Amino acid sequence: MTVLAVFRSRAQTLAFLTALRGMGAAAQAVNTPKEAGVGCGISARFEDAFLPRARRALSSGRYSSFSGFMKQAGRGFEYF
Repeated sequence: MTVLAVFRSRAQTLAFLTALRGMGAAAQAVNTPKEAGVGCGISARFEDAFLPRARRALSSGRYSSFSGFMKQAGRGFEYF
């Protein structure tokens, strides 16, 4: 399953991607879907197998703009 980490800050999204990749997770920057309801245009996309690493990356950094995780639901995404 595809997971998105949604942020309200582009800079924090990119910092999170760097941290997550540093933990060995495959992750990409992607356009934030409209369902997220945030202004930032990019999110971090990764597979759910890397969710524990993503949570670790979040807890080890300062990501005040983190909005939440979204998962693919049909043709769109939803927060979980």
